Amino acid sequence: MPMSSEVIIRSGFRGLRYVDGRFDQVLEPGRYDVPVSRFGRRAPKVEILIVDLRERELNIKGQEILTVDKVAVRVNIITHFRVVDPVAAVERVADYGDRVYSDVQLAARRSLASMTLEGILTNRNQLSEDILRDVEGVSAGYGVEIIRADVKDLIFPGNLQDVMNRVLTAQRLAEAQMIEARTKADRERLAAEADAEAKRIRADAEVDALRRLADAAQAYAEHPALLRLRELETLGALGANAAARLYIGFDKHSDHLND
Repeated sequence: MPMSSEVIIRSGFRGLRYVDGRFDQVLEPGRYDVPVSRFGRRAPKVEILIVDLRERELNIKGQEILTVDKVAVRVNIITHFRVVDPVAAVERVADYGDRVYSDVQLAARRSLASMTLEGILTNRNQLSEDILRDVEGVSAGYGVEIIRADVKDLIFPGNLQDVMNRVLTAQRLAEAQMIEARTKADRERLAAEADAEAKRIRADAEVDALRRLADAAQAYAEHPALLRLRELETLGALGANAAARLYIGFDKHSDHLND
């Protein structure tokens, strides 16, 4: 007659029940009987694998990575995670703890390699957010939720001040060159705009002068007396000037009459 043994699953854990090596069901916290064979009679082999669903902490230490500006950085990361799908965590990967470690490690390398040293120092939270965003979708595929992936320590080789000075010097030089180029472009643009405005004003003045001349010519053509009046006004103005000289010509017909 088959006998049984007891298995107790505590709160915060789940049991994966396997019968003859095949997954059967997920067991909630409680007391369960596991049958065992007796007197040579064979009973189904039942195994219960206990999976911890509580939040766990994983330290990832001493990862040396090159930033985008070629500075070597060693980073320590604290990761908090928990199993949310015990079946996937056990059956889809050999060891979900090791898989979390490697996924966070690779995510940190990708994120740091895309950042500058100054960006890392001034915005460490961005690095943590990038790592978390990178791994949370991947870990969900094997039943694990990444809760946090915080950068605990950043370690720089040699004298950090020297490293920072080199980085800042290069950055300031690039910014100065950019400002100089922008200022030159602004001066050229303003000069071109001023030249275009001056040309427009001259062209408008010339058009206005031609329009006035055209209007005057039309008025003189329609009213010849106005032209005669203009001539008299001009002669009067010249006569008031002692330095002016008037030359009045007489045609040859008038000369013959005088003879």
